[in-house]
This record gives sequence, structure tokens and C-alpha cells, in this order.
Amino acid sequence: MKKAFRMREEQDPAGKIAESEENDVSVASEELVGSIRPLIEQAKARVAQSVNSELVILYWQIGKRVSDDLPVESRAEYGAKVVELVSKRLAAEYGKGFRRSNVFHMIRFAEVFDDIKIVQTLSGQLSWSHFIEIIYLKDPLQRQFYTEMARVERWSVRTLRKKIQGMLYERTAISRKPEELARQELVALQDDDRMTPDLVFRDPYLLDFLGLEDIYSERDLEAAILRELERFLLELGTDFSFIARQKRMTIGDRDFYLDLLFYHRSLHRLVAIELKLGSFDAAYKGQMELYLRWLDRYERRPDEEPPIGLILCGEKNREQIELLQLDRGEIRVAEYLVELPPREMLEAKLHEAIRLAKGQVEAREEKPPGWDRHNSGSSG
Repeated sequence: MKKAFRMREEQDPAGKIAESEENDVSVASEELVGSIRPLIEQAKARVAQSVNSELVILYWQIGKRVSDDLPVESRAEYGAKVVELVSKRLAAEYGKGFRRSNVFHMIRFAEVFDDIKIVQTLSGQLSWSHFIEIIYLKDPLQRQFYTEMARVERWSVRTLRKKIQGMLYERTAISRKPEELARQELVALQDDDRMTPDLVFRDPYLLDFLGLEDIYSERDLEAAILRELERFLLELGTDFSFIARQKRMTIGDRDFYLDLLFYHRSLHRLVAIELKLGSFDAAYKGQMELYLRWLDRYERRPDEEPPIGLILCGEKNREQIELLQLDRGEIRVAEYLVELPPREMLEAKLHEAIRLAKGQVEAREEKPPGWDRHNSGSSG
């Protein structure tokens, strides 16, 4: 018995060595697999992107061919019958991707995006599902806005759908500009990925996800935003990064506190946000100007643009905003909604705001140079 025990003892060192080697092999293999796995995933992503790109271009080519071969006058009953037969034949040979509804999507796609070069560029960044969400929007500028924003901010199809349902285009300043100015800004975004404040800021902001009751304070609003910070950032836009709450600024012998401080990567700017209950007050402009000057002096880095401010109010007076020139420049004012009205009401409100804003811009452009200066003091 003792002899057998001594034999096992003598064998233990070898067993431990074998076990140690086995562990080393296991660790080494796991490390090697860990280094290979990203290579496989990257290759799969490139293949998927390549397949998507080819598919989008193919669908455009099919839509273009069908569209060109069907005269405009035959697009109704006759055209629908031709498309139905074509889709049946293609679906039987190549699968459900060529069913009737998808062939009609292809036709619409080729009609809306009539430049194959643009399609080739976008096909590497947007999927066919992205395009289906975009092509049935009625306004060409609206389509271009969602196309470029989805590309630049890399929206998923689900995010794109949410942005459209939330009427993001109608809530940005770009929709309130004359058509030619809006188009120039969207072309700059398309060509150079150049974001501007008019593309970034919204009005109103939809904060219904905060779950606030009928009566709440500014501190309650701030706390709710921080509690739901991820969803608040999604509403602000994907390039915002949170920096601080209640940012302390010592000016002279007084301390001031900025509600929220963010940074926007594409704008290369600090973004100061002040939260206000009730209606906008003209005094808020001076307060925000003070904060922006302090941030510009003490927080702005050499490679950054000057800070910009956003005053979020429960309600705003459009005439005050226009007189203070807060519809453009370094300070913006926007409303927030903690409860969403019916979609029809929100849509009517936004379209009326767009109409008024465009009218104001056109009126400013029609005034001769010096008109404001010569007429501001006249009594009639």
C-alpha cells in the first residue's frame, strides 16, 4: 500500500507538467482564435456590404429598364399587368426578391434617384431597406435630407423609420429655409459631409419619453433627462457627447451654473443647453451669451469652433425670436414637448411654422440695404 502511494507521488510531477502544458495549449489556442475572430467578422461584413451594394445597383438597373420600356401613357392598367407578369417570371426563376411589390419599389427607386453615380456612392452605405423608407417621401428636399443624414450618422433602418415618423425634417431649420438655400446646404452635406447647426438642432424637441407629470420643476426636467440620457442623446442627434451637468462658471465673485454641456463631433463645438419652464424670456439671451463667452475663453480648445447655445423652453414667442435674431447665429431657441399631441395637430403646427419662417426669410431678402436702419425710428 505504501509502495503504491509512493509510486503515485512519483508520478504526480509528470502529471502536473502534462496538465500545465494542456492549459498552456488551451490558453494559446483561445488567444489565437480571439485574434482570428475579428478577421472573419470583418471579412463577413465586407462581403455583406459588397452584396448589398451590388443588390441596390441591380434593383436600380431593373427599375430603370422597366421604367424606360413602359411609356408614360401605359403606366396604369397596362403597365401594372406587364409588371405583374415580369415579376412572376423573375420570382419563379430567382426568388421572392422579385415579387410584384418589390419590382414596383425598383421602378420608384429609379425614378426618384435618377443618377446612377449617386446610387453607386450610396449603395455602399445604405441598404435596400433604407431606400424603401425614403423613396415614397413626397418632397425631394425631404428625401435628400433623410438620405444624407442616414448616411452621415449611420442610422439603422429602424432609426431612419423613427426619424421619419417623428417628423425630424420638419423640425429642423433646414425645412424652414427657401428651397434654393436648403438645397445648397444639403449638397454641401452630400459632397463634404459638412454639418451645420441648421441640420443639427430641432424645434420642437420630443421629450415624451421622460415620463414627467403635469407639474414639474426645471430640476425635475434636468434629472429626468439625465435618467434617460441615452434616449435624450438619440433625440438630440448621434454626434452629441455628454460632458457635464450644472457646469460651474465663476465670473467675478459669483458662481453661475449651466444646466447641461455637450460636445458635437461634426460641428467641432461645445453645445450649452439651458432648460426653462414656461415661455421664453428675452433675458435668457443675455444669460446664454455670458455662458458662451466664458466657455469660449476657458473651455474651448484651439481646434474647436466657438461654442453654441440652445435654450429649451416650454413655449416660445416667434416675434421675440425674430427680433433678437435667435433664428440664426450662435444661440438657438426651441420648444420641447413632454406630451405628444395627435400627429395631425403636430403636423399642422410644424407646417405652419415652416410657412411662417420661409415668409420671414423671403421678406428679409426683399428689403433694400439699410431698410431696417432707415425705418426703425420712423413714426409715420
